Amino acid sequence: MEYLNAFLCGGILCAIGQILIDKTPLTPARILTGYVVAGVLLSALGLYEPIAQWGGAGATVPLTGFGHALAKGVREATAQQGWLGVFTGGLTATAGGIAAAVVFGVVMALLFKPGDKR
Repeated sequence: MEYLNAFLCGGILCAIGQILIDKTPLTPARILTGYVVAGVLLSALGLYEPIAQWGGAGATVPLTGFGHALAKGVREATAQQGWLGVFTGGLTATAGGIAAAVVFGVVMALLFKPGDKR
């Protein structure tokens, strides 16, 4: 059942993104940024945690999950460190994912020849 929930949750998020691409003048970059902001806002309102519990990886892997992780990290860091946690919490909570993206990006750039498509 966990796989089905993850598939449904991730599929719904992808379908919403596709509808936004097809039916609005928003660029994909703005939609992706909106997904991160939506994850932060839903997390701040306490609505994303139940979605993440139900959807599992279908909710935590997409960009809304990244926004949720940022908000959760800030919340935990401010509880421990006060106002300093506002600046450090989000990056501390997401440092592993950010580092992995940078490392894998460098590896792919070394393995494959980047250039213009013709």
